[in-house]
Amino acid sequence: MKRATDKAAEIEMRAEYDFSQGVRRKYARRYARGANVVVLEADVAKMFPNAEAVNNSLRALASIIRRQHKSPAGK
Repeated sequence: MKRATDKAAEIEMRAEYDFSQGVRRKYARRYARGANVVVLEADVAKMFPNAEAVNNSLRALASIIRRQHKSPAGK
């Protein structure tokens, strides 16, 4: 029985792929700092046009949560 990795190793670069304008290590510095990847469900993704909108919304939500934890709710 062949392993799945053997099959993947046999696949070669397709002729239609053109990396002549590619930039080496373009995102290396950002990746080295660390990255968190979050996959949004389709219905949620429709609400946000880009990553900046997601980040701004999460910052606003985090601010609300921090304020609620600091204030004595109902005391």
